[in-house]
Amino acid sequence: MTVINAEVKERLVQIAGQVRENAYAPYSNYRVGAAVLMADGSIETGINVENASYGLSICAERVAFTTAVAKGKRNFAAIAVVTSSDEAAAPCGACRQFMSEFNGELLIIMSNEKGASKTVTLDKLLPMQFDKSFLS
Repeated sequence: MTVINAEVKERLVQIAGQVRENAYAPYSNYRVGAAVLMADGSIETGINVENASYGLSICAERVAFTTAVAKGKRNFAAIAVVTSSDEAAAPCGACRQFMSEFNGELLIIMSNEKGASKTVTLDKLLPMQFDKSFLS
């Protein structure tokens, strides 16, 4: 499990909160921002992008991850996810499985715009992850 200090955690939440303003959520008005910390200390961001055909929408977590992967990055250490929910919201199931491809013990910082925060590792949110060990 990755351990990050309070300053780095706060920075990730701040960046996720700032980028959240760019979310494209005209249907749900549920804006989500994500900031993912790479093992090398760099940070990539993502926002949710909705579509009139709801199934084609993409979550902020997957946008952040695919942005990093497109840049050749693979070593994910932590992610901060900021929403406007009354409570700090966890990533959806699809995002949990997607993130587990790269780090099954990813540190997840869930926060809202009011400052509520929870931190947990991905293996706690997604036990018994499906991974490459099941493929032959």
